[in-house]
Parts: sequence; structure tokens; C-alpha cells
Amino acid sequence: MEPRLIQAPISITFSQADVNPQMYEREYHQLSESEDNAINQWLKLAKARGETSDTDPVLLNLIVELHNKIDALELFLKDEEPQRIPLTVEAHIDAIGFEHFNLSDALLDKDVEYYGRIEMPVHPKRDVGVFFKAQSETLAKITRIHDRDEKEWGAYMTARERVLIREAREKK
Repeated sequence: MEPRLIQAPISITFSQADVNPQMYEREYHQLSESEDNAINQWLKLAKARGETSDTDPVLLNLIVELHNKIDALELFLKDEEPQRIPLTVEAHIDAIGFEHFNLSDALLDKDVEYYGRIEMPVHPKRDVGVFFKAQSETLAKITRIHDRDEKEWGAYMTARERVLIREAREKK
């Protein structure tokens, strides 16, 4: 049975998972925790203690994002980039499903396990670590993705589907 895929232009960088499994596993966990910087930790604790109940949640999230942007700008000005493991293949994803994605070029070996970083076009932009297995030269099934990233992946897929439906209606 073929998975249902939605057109979505996303970039991915990947390598075979058996090339450097310990380093890939480490980066996979680091990417999921990258949102856990000092300000985000403070916000989680403040929410848990109920200290944010009188605060507008949208405004609070905007202030936190502004703080994160300033941190990113500071890293850029200091010419410090987050250390990422070099991966061998850069590719473009042309379609996604809830558990699958399809590459625009035939770059995969069937039944081989890969580790990759997907550049998610959501706010805030960030890399998502995934392990996936090739089902064909272009089709991949995601085998491991963190819960939070999986929710964002699904939300992005749904948003893309809505955009495509809207575009199809406008063409009629």
C-alpha cells in the first residue's frame, strides 16, 4: 500500500546510520533538547508553578522567541555556529506523509537505515533529527523521531495540505 503524500519542499541532510551510530544517536538527542535553553527552562518552571497564569500566553511566547533570536544573533556575530555532525548527502524532499517522505532524486538504497537532519520550515526554524529506512530509491519511512518533532511534522503536513486544497479551489 502506497503512503499518502503531500507536496512539501523541505531540505534534508543524511548519511547511512551505521557509519557513525554513537555520534548520530548523540546528535539526535541533542537536537530534541535544543529547545531546552535557559529561557525555555525558566518558562517551563514558571508555568509549572502557575506563575504565568495572569500573563498573556501569546505575548509571553513572543518575548521568549525574541530572547532566543537575540541569542542566535549573538552566536552569529561571534561567528559561533552550533556544532553539527557532518552528513554526506544533501537532498530535497518533495512530498511528505505522516510517517514517510519522498526525495526528489533517487539517492537511497532500499532497506538501508539512515540518520538525517530535516530543516523544518516552521517558526522557530530548527533542525529535526530523524532515523529512517529506505523503502525505495526515493521513498523513506521514518523509524524514529522525537514526540514533539512528530507533532510538528504532522502539523506541518496538515498545513501544507490545507494550502494545496486552497490553491486547487482558487484554480477552479
